[in-house]
Amino acid sequence: MKKPKINTLMVILLSILILPFIYTNNNFCHILILFLIFAGLGEAWNIITGFAGQTSFGHAAFFGIGAYTSTVLFYKFHISPWFGMIMGAFLAAIISALVSYPCFKLKGHYFAIATLAIAEIIKQIFVSWDYVEGATGISIPIVEEGIYNFQFHSSKIPYFLIAYILFLAVVYTAKAIEKNRMGYYLKAIRDSHEAAEALGINTTIYKLYAMMISAAFTASLGTLYAQYILYIDPFMVFPLEISMKIVLLTVLGGIGSIYGPIIGAAVLIPLSEYTRIILGGTGKGIDLIIFGALIVIIACYEPNGIIGILKQKRKKGEHIHAKAKALS
Repeated sequence: MKKPKINTLMVILLSILILPFIYTNNNFCHILILFLIFAGLGEAWNIITGFAGQTSFGHAAFFGIGAYTSTVLFYKFHISPWFGMIMGAFLAAIISALVSYPCFKLKGHYFAIATLAIAEIIKQIFVSWDYVEGATGISIPIVEEGIYNFQFHSSKIPYFLIAYILFLAVVYTAKAIEKNRMGYYLKAIRDSHEAAEALGINTTIYKLYAMMISAAFTASLGTLYAQYILYIDPFMVFPLEISMKIVLLTVLGGIGSIYGPIIGAAVLIPLSEYTRIILGGTGKGIDLIIFGALIVIIACYEPNGIIGILKQKRKKGEHIHAKAKALS
C-alpha cells in the first residue's frame, strides 16, 4: 500500500499561518509581515525572471507605483486604499507593458541594465514631483481603524492576514502559470528565445503577459507596505535596495522555483531584522555581509540555490534507498 503523498507547499503555508497565533510577540509578527511581503515580491519577480528568463533589476519601480497610487488617492481624495491597490496594480501593469515592450528587444545583461535605468528614472520623477510631495514624502493620515480604511492600530494580526492572502495569491498564480501552457512557453523562451520563436511561440506577447502579472502583484504588495508603515517617500519605496533584495533572496532560495523566494525570504528577513534589533540602527550591515557570504557559497556550490541543494540530497537519498531495496 502506497503512503499518501504529503503536499509540502500546503504544509509550509499552513505553518506560516499559525505562527503568529503561537508566538504572539509583536516583533515576531512584524518580521512575519515583512517576510510575507518580500517572499511575495520574490514570487512575483520569479514569474518574469525565473520562468521567462528576463532579468529585471527595476521591480522597485512597480513597488513604488503601487505604494504611491494608493497613498495619494487616500491622502488627497480620501479614497479607500483597497481601491488604490487595484488602481496601483492596473497602473503598474500598464507602465510595465509600455516600458518593457521596447526593452524586450535587448538580450541578457542589456535588458537588466535597461530595467535598472527605467527604475531610476521613475524614482527621480517622483523625487521632483511636487504634487506627490516630492522628496519630502507623505505621512498617511491616521484614521479610525477598520478594514475599509486599511488601518489597524490595536494589533498587527490583520496586517499579517492581509499579507498572507496576497502572498497566497502570488504563490498560486505562479504555480498555475508554471503548470499551464503559458509556463511551458515562458520556460521555452528562457531556454532558447530563437527555438521558442521557431516553434511558433509569440515570445514578445508572453513576456509582456509575464511582466504585467509580475508588476501588478509587486504594486499590490507596495500598497500593503505603505499602509503598514504609514509613511512613504521616493527613497523608501523606489530604491535599488528593494530590487536587489528581491533578486538576492530569490537567487539564494532558488530561482525558477516556487519554494525559492520563500526559503530566501525566510533567511534574509529575520537575519536583517534581528541584527537591527540586537545591534541597533541599520544593524551595521552585518545582515548583508552574512547574506552576501551565503550567496557566494551557494553560487559556487549549487547555482540553483538552496532548493537545488535540497533536490540533490533528495535524489541521493532516493538512489541509496533504491540500491538498498535492490540488494535486499
